[in-house]
Amino acid sequence: MIWILWIVFGVILIIAEIFTTGFVLLWFGIGAFIAALMSLLGFGYVVQFIAFFFVSSVLTAASRTIWAKYLFREEGGTGLKTGVDALPGKVGTVVLPSRGALNEGAVKVYGSVWTAYPVEGEAPLEAGERVIVERVQGASIYVRRFDALPEWRRSELKDKNESA
Repeated sequence: MIWILWIVFGVILIIAEIFTTGFVLLWFGIGAFIAALMSLLGFGYVVQFIAFFFVSSVLTAASRTIWAKYLFREEGGTGLKTGVDALPGKVGTVVLPSRGALNEGAVKVYGSVWTAYPVEGEAPLEAGERVIVERVQGASIYVRRFDALPEWRRSELKDKNESA
């Protein structure tokens, strides 16, 4: 008769999976069904619990591996980047110039103001400059100057201004 309790327990776990955000209770429900099978085959309580625990653990570990390796991987770096991962390569505007020994300033990127540092070899940041985000490190970004105009266009405008 214990097999009925295992079946009921398995059904409850599978139904509970519908109402949770994780993907774990399903595997424990299947483990309960395997324990019910062990009970039907005449195995004792210890074997039933070992089967329940083993099957549930193996299925949970296998599903995590499958999800991580095959379902959420980026193929060739073409995956959609969001949040902080999307910042490198974006252009921002310096809102507070550099100050202090580390040349700490503030840069506005997509409406958010970030603590920013110039990358190695860059001069301190000046308010109003356009910069490009090189990398994110913790809650800070490292930036370099960004010239919006290509070199050929800048030289053309410079020549025009000198002749006028």
